Amino acid sequence: MKRIGVFVCHCGTNIAATVDVKAVAEALGHEPGVVISQDYQYMCSESGQNLVKNAIKEHNLTGVVVCSCSPRMHENTFRKAAASAGLNPYLVEIANIREQCSWIHKDIASATEKAIILGKAAVAKVHLNSPLTAGESPVVKRALVIGGGIAGIQTALDIAEAGFDVDIVEKNPTIGGKMAQIDKTFPTLDCAACILTPKMVEASQNEHITIHSFSEVADVKGFVGNFTVKIKKKARFVDETKCTGCGLCTEKCPMKKVPNEFNMGLDNRTAIYIPFAQAVPKVATIDPNHCMMLSKGKCGICSSVCSAGAIDYKQEDRFIEQKYGAIVVATGFNPINLDKYDEFAYNQCPDVVTSLELERLMNAAGPNGGTLLRPSDKTHPHKIVFVQCVGSRCDDSKGKPYCSKICCMYTAKHAMLIREKYPDTEVYVFYIDVRTPGKNFDEFYRRAVEQYNVHYIKGMVGKVTPRSDGKIDVQASDLLANEQLHIDADMVVLAAAIEPDKTARPLATMLTTQMDTNDFFTEAHPKLRPVESATAGIFLSGACQGPKDIPETVAQASAAAAKAIGLLVKNSITCNPCVAHSDELMCNGCSSCEKVCPYGAITYIDKEFKMPDRTIAVRRVASVNPAVCQGCGACTVACPSGAMDLSGFSNSQIMSEVDAICK
Repeated sequence: MKRIGVFVCHCGTNIAATVDVKAVAEALGHEPGVVISQDYQYMCSESGQNLVKNAIKEHNLTGVVVCSCSPRMHENTFRKAAASAGLNPYLVEIANIREQCSWIHKDIASATEKAIILGKAAVAKVHLNSPLTAGESPVVKRALVIGGGIAGIQTALDIAEAGFDVDIVEKNPTIGGKMAQIDKTFPTLDCAACILTPKMVEASQNEHITIHSFSEVADVKGFVGNFTVKIKKKARFVDETKCTGCGLCTEKCPMKKVPNEFNMGLDNRTAIYIPFAQAVPKVATIDPNHCMMLSKGKCGICSSVCSAGAIDYKQEDRFIEQKYGAIVVATGFNPINLDKYDEFAYNQCPDVVTSLELERLMNAAGPNGGTLLRPSDKTHPHKIVFVQCVGSRCDDSKGKPYCSKICCMYTAKHAMLIREKYPDTEVYVFYIDVRTPGKNFDEFYRRAVEQYNVHYIKGMVGKVTPRSDGKIDVQASDLLANEQLHIDADMVVLAAAIEPDKTARPLATMLTTQMDTNDFFTEAHPKLRPVESATAGIFLSGACQGPKDIPETVAQASAAAAKAIGLLVKNSITCNPCVAHSDELMCNGCSSCEKVCPYGAITYIDKEFKMPDRTIAVRRVASVNPAVCQGCGACTVACPSGAMDLSGFSNSQIMSEVDAICK
């Protein structure tokens, strides 16, 4: 006979304000097998845990139900408490009466009734719980960082500093990411390249770091501590080991009309190119879509001028496979596409640019050598209008519902730099409100207004119209003066919203980790585990989790590295004992479970069985590797014969919960 203890948490007023916790404890105290049922203000506190421990010892409990918050929050806390009192930790069940009752119901009676039902379901499951023993799995002491921007570089450097090998996989021909395209950084206005370039070089020279540039993650298998990753190294048509980065091939290439991605298409590059002077690795890459030798079989000049013999027109994509103990995602962000914003004439007028395009126009390594000129006629603009929140904080289908967080600050930076270098230029900034939540950020914005006389106007830009005389008519409203404005601008700069990189969604599928509705990776807990994903062994770094500025990105990158190092220093980790197992007598060998298993934990074996007529028959049955199984339960749902079951979440346990709810 089970002896079950029920403990109902007030969680301060988080639960107790909406759920009558004493009524819940009273009702659950009458359930079969429950020998003690009590409530407490903070069950997760030391006093609360001692309450559970003492009850286990005094009442000789064989099962515990804690009615509190989500099991993601404190299940491990109560399992540890039970284990310290001598009870198998997997005989503890959590009834989530906070997120599922008090946070979603306003009526106390309804919330209390639902809390009692959830508590009864947990008690019914505990009746069928059996002790489980966790095994151990070795940890591969190597990390993978996906993304070679400032977040990925910082993470890799920190992990390498701890003495572990790290691989960086970057989809572009060079590491550096968006920061390599930026001219100055706020709020210090120091040179972005001066900060980033030494880190890029340090990463390339670190003996523990291997950079796989122009590469993508093709497949991920395995689990925490033992991931197997297939990396696709795209064909550069240049031998990386031979190329010296001299650039002679890029000078001689006759195809010079290819839009330069690094300069946001504001100038052209050749078909064989090195993205920028400080690129790491500084190796040429041939664009097969524009190379005449690869597309038409004519030319071959780059090969003839390359004294190192690095050009290889027959090079093909190749795959490498490597094992890793931890994976850090640092896939970064991109500005949104502005094709839907016709009111700002972005596709009609070359002098309407995005903020990132303005960065390249102002950069010394940009298309104009650092002189700010209009893209249309290469003349100096004397009146520039900045439009804030283009695509950010939108409630329509065109934009994003969130604040992109960095636009207010980089617009203030642009305005200050322009006013400082070109004092004859008038600068207007149209904003909804100015958000400067960071150290020295508000002082920076106020400098733009007070010291550099930038005209900040609270209002919305309704329409931008290019005129035949080269001017741009900006029609806007000044909400404070309550008047309509028309500004004859020379340039318009749009602070476009940012969004996760397009590779994030398929990557999340491969990693079996979670994303939010905006395709940002979701952290395991926003406050307690902000750099860990819900999938063990997968960590988050930088803007892949949400919009961030550079200081915040670097801080999170180091935090993710610290978490990865904490995993890599272990020789082995405790496995989840809630794994699948197959009833071989019921298994019909259909392979349905094998096909849906995301971890490759299920294989099929031929096994001899004694049949009713005393003959021996060989049957094909499923076999689960408990070291690989992560207990996701996908196989139990897919199994048509009901042979597959999950320890700790068996079919009978789930049905007993359903029965308890339906009573």
